[in-house]
Amino acid sequence: METSGETLQGWGGTRAAGVEIRSEDLAAITRGAVLTRGLGRSYGDSSLPPPGTHSLPGSALADRILSFDSNSGALRAEAGLSIGEIQRLFLPRKWTFPVLPGTQYVTLGGAVAADIHGKNHHVDGTIGRHVGTLLLRVADDSVVRCSRQENYDLFQATLGGMGLTGHILEVEVALKRIPSPWIWRESERISGIDAFIEALAQASRDWPYTVGWMDALAQGASLGRGILIRGRWAEASEAPKKPPRSRPRLQVPFAFPGWALNSLSMRAFNTLYFHRHPKHPKRGIVHPESFFHPLDVVRRWNLIYGKRGFTQHQCVLPEKDRPGAAKRYLESLTAGGLGSFLCVIKDCGPEGEGLLSFPRSGISIAVDLPIRARTQETVNELNERVLEAGGRIYLAKDSLSTPEHFRAMEHRLEKFEVVRRRWDPERRLKSAQSVRLLGDSA
Repeated sequence: METSGETLQGWGGTRAAGVEIRSEDLAAITRGAVLTRGLGRSYGDSSLPPPGTHSLPGSALADRILSFDSNSGALRAEAGLSIGEIQRLFLPRKWTFPVLPGTQYVTLGGAVAADIHGKNHHVDGTIGRHVGTLLLRVADDSVVRCSRQENYDLFQATLGGMGLTGHILEVEVALKRIPSPWIWRESERISGIDAFIEALAQASRDWPYTVGWMDALAQGASLGRGILIRGRWAEASEAPKKPPRSRPRLQVPFAFPGWALNSLSMRAFNTLYFHRHPKHPKRGIVHPESFFHPLDVVRRWNLIYGKRGFTQHQCVLPEKDRPGAAKRYLESLTAGGLGSFLCVIKDCGPEGEGLLSFPRSGISIAVDLPIRARTQETVNELNERVLEAGGRIYLAKDSLSTPEHFRAMEHRLEKFEVVRRRWDPERRLKSAQSVRLLGDSA
């Protein structure tokens, strides 16, 4: 058994008092606990304990593969198994995790709790679509199995429920067969937001993986300019014969000083990054890590934002119903003056079955914002734009939204709370985020 820290923090720097306990016996250390913590890559406070000092079980050591069906791709494993480890073991055998988020440092339990999505949401939905059965320790400390055939209300609430329905002990998920472990990638420069939305929609009709980087500081006619990326698994005839090797990692050695990341440096980076891409489209075979997890090549990249940290505002806007919502969002973002060198746009497909699952049909925009005096005001303004469009925010990234904004966005919350009361009437399972947004007691 291992323990770490008297202060825990999210990836964005949000802190809470607590001690993380790690053990291979996840079933034992979850008894009586308020929340399970995976690899701590949630940006805000969703994987942090509520106020007060709590011992928090970490799932990372409970990472054994329990079974794998080589015909169907059904994998059953302990909740601490990471996506990166699954890819390391199964990509050479031409299987992949069906939904790959922006980082591979996510456990199976964390993936289910956030109901993660990726560049292929418009085709394959969230991870919940590919999950078969879950094993949970619920609030009364009993161990319960749930699926679409058994305890379905608990299953639905757990997908995207941010760990508030039970401690996830085991996950059964269907891996996806692929022709090769390499990616065929195409990219092109896009001049502005209107052209970007049109090009993204076209790409999503033709490609299984689509994503775009946008210049979050560009204004006027250049508002929303960026680079659109399309991809698919390469055919065996196109790909190198050997599977890709793990890429070397750099590491940020210390937290950057606060002055290093400013509007001038970010504007210079964004301009350089946009113009270094040639005017003509680029095509070719690339490493899957560089396509799916480009930031993972730099360990502790979050320290670039300095000791005050950052937040990410990720929303989905039903653009097809309210044309111009993404444009109005970007206008509010640039008016806020904070800027960002990381702003990602994706096309999302239909809403999944998870009661608090994030994606729905529309445009998803995710932007990193350094913590400054104006950050809370900017997040409030962005949430107003989300509300106007009938959209919602992603709880796995949030640290600053108000309960009023969240409740106004989330029409499914009442149904989620009914299920939660049934399985946890005393609200023993909670987090710093649930105290902030859902009114749980500290």
